[in-house]
Amino acid sequence: MTSIDMLFYIVLPILLGIGILAYFIIKTWRDQNNQKNSLRWQEIQAEKARTSINLRLQAYERMTLLCERIAIPNLIRRLRTEGTSVNDLRLALMIGIQQEFEHNVTQQIYISDKLWSILKIARDNTAEIINIAAEKLDPKADASTLISEIFKILNEQQGDSISKAQAAIRQEAAALLTV
Repeated sequence: MTSIDMLFYIVLPILLGIGILAYFIIKTWRDQNNQKNSLRWQEIQAEKARTSINLRLQAYERMTLLCERIAIPNLIRRLRTEGTSVNDLRLALMIGIQQEFEHNVTQQIYISDKLWSILKIARDNTAEIINIAAEKLDPKADASTLISEIFKILNEQQGDSISKAQAAIRQEAAALLTV
């Protein structure tokens, strides 16, 4: 047997066997590594989803609180002081609405554009009611006349924009929780 025959019959099959064995070892290691990476990726995605849901739920909570704080009865209760004029109360109510809205403006990134639009409409309608009522009155009159006029307008309205906004918040939050 020549060295070439020996190479061909003994060494070559051994090398081929080692190559096949190495291939399967590397393939098994790579498959296990891919599986670990896939599981880690799934865990990261699940954690991101949980964090996202929590942030969105907190935004819905903040938007609900915003609605409560800019609702006219709550605004009046919080901002009215004895001896103020129509003009002073009007100004205090308008500033209160604006401050509440500005305080929560960053939450819009966690809610839908449609819901954000509904909240802006609720804010604008609330301010409009206050302005319409104030324009009918003497600016120096007692603030109680403004309060009476505001509640008169509220009682004449068909629907309350704050309640509609709150319903939209609940609907969007419920949709998030059912996914």
